[in-house]
Amino acid sequence: MRAGDKPHQAWPKRCEEWLKAEGFLTAGGKVSDAGIKTSNVSATAADASPVEPGAKVEKLASGFKFTEGPAPDAEGNVYFTDQPNDKILKWDTDGKLSTFMEPCGRSNGLCFDKDGKLWASADEQNQLWKIDVKTKEKTVVVKDHGGKLLNGPNDVWVTPEGGAYFTDPFYKRPYWKRGEQEQDAKGVYFLSPDGKLSRVDGDYKQPNGIIGTPDGKKLYVADIGANKINVYDIEKDGTLKNRKTFCEMGSDGMTIDDEGSIYLTRGKAVTVFDKDGKKAAVIDVPEGATNACFGGKDMKTLFITAGTSLYSVKMRVKGAARQ
Repeated sequence: MRAGDKPHQAWPKRCEEWLKAEGFLTAGGKVSDAGIKTSNVSATAADASPVEPGAKVEKLASGFKFTEGPAPDAEGNVYFTDQPNDKILKWDTDGKLSTFMEPCGRSNGLCFDKDGKLWASADEQNQLWKIDVKTKEKTVVVKDHGGKLLNGPNDVWVTPEGGAYFTDPFYKRPYWKRGEQEQDAKGVYFLSPDGKLSRVDGDYKQPNGIIGTPDGKKLYVADIGANKINVYDIEKDGTLKNRKTFCEMGSDGMTIDDEGSIYLTRGKAVTVFDKDGKKAAVIDVPEGATNACFGGKDMKTLFITAGTSLYSVKMRVKGAARQ
């Protein structure tokens, strides 16, 4: 709590600052749709929608402060974060909600690796964690770069080989005791399977969501500050080549389906682009969407973190399976 804050006033004020920093509120405190118009489900062709015919977006749980970072385990259980409340929660395949970890280092984006370990962008101390789900033991795998604090890891994707790419924007959090940004860039980092950290691209205004293809050959990174998604070829050594603009739209989070379509979260919608970068569908969400993932027993349910809630919608397609 900051000096001058009363206990009953602190979190509402902090959360408003939070939402403004993430782009979900305007300076006047109104909800921002970031220029995106939404409908229940719209598609560019009658058979193009990835949503199951007749399916509607359903609210599963609410009452959180700010939901983010959904990630499925191998069984289809979905873990997600409530960063202001310092929790990682679990929505299991039977529809039961539980708290997995509290506190959790103010974790934001999450991702499971092939061994079932949960990686977390724990930005309270500007770190990247790896968590043993069975014992809840955490390992700090990254805490700085070049002897300087990271800006604040935001989202992470783990490669089939066990390396990890993560975004490092700078969203000044109300709970930080640190000073200003120490890194000389906002960028994308790669942690190799043997633990070597390198900045693979520092040319970003505000990097955010990140996802790779299951074969580990392509990486998609959102630059929400520049309002675009970049796509790269991933080299064997983890370096990134052939950066191209995939689409002209920023995003907070993203996921990928088994047809190669990319799902972006911005405003009150999940917007779907096919593998060629053409807009294919828009899924309306009642609150500002922050991130999404596929989960459930058959991996054909899209889970959406949005505002203070967790939503889902039944899909025609499956989430991309790790290879």
